[in-house]
Order: sequence, then structure tokens, then C-alpha cells
Amino acid sequence: MFQKVLIANRGEIALRILRTLKGMGLVTVVAHHALDADSPAVLEADQSIELHGPTPVAAYLDIAQLVEACHGTGAQAVHPGYGFLSENAAFARALEQAGIVFIGPRADTIELMGDKVRARNFVAERGFPVAPGAVEDDDPATFVERALQVGTPLLIKPSAGGGGKGMRIVRDLAQLESELATARREGERYFGDGRLFVERYVERPRHIEVQVLGDESGQVIHLWERECSVQRRFQKIIEETPSPALTSKQRRDICEAAAGIARACGYRGAGTVEFIYGAGGEFYFLEMNTRLQVEHPVTEMVTGIDLVREQVRVARGEPLAFAQSDIVQQGHAIECRLYAEDAEHDFRPATGRILRWQAPAGPGVRVDSGVRQDQAVTAAFDPMIAKIICHGATRDEAIARSARALQDTVLLGLTTNARYLTRVLRHPEFMEGRADTGMLARCAEDLRDIVREEDTDLAIAAAVLSDHELLRAVRDVPAMHAAMGAWRN
Repeated sequence: MFQKVLIANRGEIALRILRTLKGMGLVTVVAHHALDADSPAVLEADQSIELHGPTPVAAYLDIAQLVEACHGTGAQAVHPGYGFLSENAAFARALEQAGIVFIGPRADTIELMGDKVRARNFVAERGFPVAPGAVEDDDPATFVERALQVGTPLLIKPSAGGGGKGMRIVRDLAQLESELATARREGERYFGDGRLFVERYVERPRHIEVQVLGDESGQVIHLWERECSVQRRFQKIIEETPSPALTSKQRRDICEAAAGIARACGYRGAGTVEFIYGAGGEFYFLEMNTRLQVEHPVTEMVTGIDLVREQVRVARGEPLAFAQSDIVQQGHAIECRLYAEDAEHDFRPATGRILRWQAPAGPGVRVDSGVRQDQAVTAAFDPMIAKIICHGATRDEAIARSARALQDTVLLGLTTNARYLTRVLRHPEFMEGRADTGMLARCAEDLRDIVREEDTDLAIAAAVLSDHELLRAVRDVPAMHAAMGAWRN
């Protein structure tokens, strides 16, 4: 029954975890690099400890340093958030060996599901659907020949991959060998592992994932699905639940398959089983993420369940507090990822100091953010600034609230993708529930921002005139002049 938890992460997820831990009466420690010393998570923590490394990211990936941070602060457990070491089996084992609780699944589960080839084989052997494909490890000498037999279109994936890194789509088999070589190089660069496999690529696929929870006793439930089809270069930017693509039967089938996969691997804690969903209603296992997902708030909004709280309870050895029949979806929720990037210039990351930050608010609006006004945003980390999550009684209401929340967001000092997200939400393909993973590329011209110079001038003038603090500063008589009293020239 641990009482002190170290958060081995940064930004919005560190702050989101911290607030649930505090609500549970737990003492919080945030491990951080110097660049994050003035971040909200560090400032709100009961205690903080600085990490060092040759780069900021390297500091957050230093297992030995994090174990020592636990010893130095007296933390008895670690929550890894997502990214960094959240799916690192060596980290989970190092904590276990040091007598520290890892708030996540067992190391052997992370290892099994983190290897895309092993996970695929594991799932297929237990009768769950996987796309036709070929695995290099089965027989490296015949891999290219077997890949050719799968036919086009093909999707090449690194065995140790994630986040879309190293994935390639092949439509012309004459290009297969060169694309395999490129994917292998990317796999080695990103993951230190060049092993590959290929799968039949589903045209105009949709990306459906299912949130699962398991406890020490082997009880596993699902918390319904999320649709994450709105992606840019395999990276999700808008997520929602329920999926507008699924019928009631399809929803039940895909969620029960996810829970079955989690049971088969003895899953403990919160995890996500991801599927590719085809236009004909077929679905195939994609991968399992053995951690909390970036988009977990939409599930929380429709179920009322705090997933971080459940992660902590399971890590303490407590059983799940509810049965499958207790999990009911209420309404519709959408999450938009607010990035510091320039959508009009190939989405290049934006950097600078946040001069003004005012998050949207109102009924059904939740904002998970890890920044504050006057904080510097650098290129050292992922460019996500905040997640804007909106709930409505219907999908239309959730879309309307999301668009309004993005318009109400004030962030001055650097460029964001807020206007781009608004255009996506209002695009007919999204409004009608027809978005697939290729929508953003296919509709790129429709989603361009066309702003005239005179419109920009008017917008700036309107912003200045609506800032009451600025107008008051302009109109107020400076103190040194007011002290002179009445006078005339």
C-alpha cells in the first residue's frame, strides 16, 4: 500500500496524473529535466527531483537515474504516463528488483505485446483476426518472396515499431525491396531493431481501439471503443467515442475481441487493443499498447471512470470495482490535440515563449494541459500543448462544442494548429462520420487556411480592442504623472 508516487513523465500527462494522485491522498514526486523546472506539474508536486542527461529526452529515458530518484525521494511506486519508458520492460523489471511498484502491466506482458511480430502471432494462434501477412523472422531467406505473395497494397511495419515510425505503404511490387530497405533503416534508427513484417493494407481503413482494464485476479473488462482515424502521417490528432462507423453488433464484437486478447495475455492495469477496420465491417488486430493512451480522456468523459485512479488501485492489488455490465457510455466525446506547429508550412514545429494562455471553458469542456503563461516551448520535446476534450449528448453537439472551444482558445507567442483542427471538425467527411486514416492527405486542399492580409489586420485589431487589461494600461495615467495633481500648461 504505497503512499508516495514518482511521476516519470512531463507536460500535460504528468499534471493529469498528479491531480488524480493528490485526490487519492497520495504524496507526489515529479522527476524532471531542467527545461521543465517551471512547468505546472513540477510547481504543483509535493516534491520534485531533477534529472540530468546529454539531451532532455535522454534524461527521461535514464532507468538507473529514475530508480535512484525513487530511492532518494522515498517514492514507493512509479507512474510512467505514456511515451518515454511507459512500455519499457527493462524499466518495469528494474523497479521490481528495487522493490518499487510499477503502475502498469507486468514486464513480461510489456515484452510480449511490445514486439509487434510476437504479439501478432500470439493473437493469431488464439483465433483472433489478423490481416494476411508475412513475418521476416519466420524465414528471413524467403521473406521477400512471401511478401510478394501477399499482394498489393502492402503495409511494411517494423517489429519493434510504434507511433507510425518506419511504416511504408507499397502499391507497386517493383518497389517492394527498396521500401523494405528504407523501412529497415528507419526501424534501426528509431528502435535499434531492423526486423520487419508486412500485412495486406486495408484501403481507406479506419482505426478503432478498445480500452481495457485488468486486475491481479485475472478479471478483465473493456470500457468500449474509441475511433482514432483522423491521423496525419500515422499520428492521431482527433479521437472520439463512440465510433460513428460501428453498428451495435460490430461494437460488441470488436470490444469482446479486445477483452479476449487482454485475458489471453493475463493483462493487468489499463491498456488499449487497436484494430484496423475495413469498409466491409471486417476488423484485424493491429497492436496492443500496454499503457495509458493520449486519448484516454474521451473514455473518461463518456463512462465517468478515472482511468489513472483505476491504474493505481490495480497496482495496489485491489480488484476492479465494477463488472462489465456497469460500464455504460453516456453521450459522445471528442478530443483535439493542440500542437505548437504551423499547419500552413508542412506542420513544422513552432517554438517560442507563451505570452498569453487562456484555455477554453464551459459545459462539457475539459482541457488537459501542461503549460503555463510565460513558459518557453522548445524543440526538445513533442509539440503537443494541450488536449481539448468536449462532451455532448450527441455527436453533433460534441462537434459544435469542440469547434467553439478551439475558437475560444487563446495562445499567443507561437503558432498552433487550432484553426486547422476547426477546419477538420467542420469538413463534410468528418461531420458525416466518414473519416478514415487517409482523410487528411486526401482532403489537404480543402483544409488549407486561406486568409487575406486585410482579414489578418482586422483580427489583430479586434484582439487588441477586446483585451481589457491592455486598454486599461493604455488609458490609465502613469503613477508619476498622477502624483503631480491638477495642472495646466
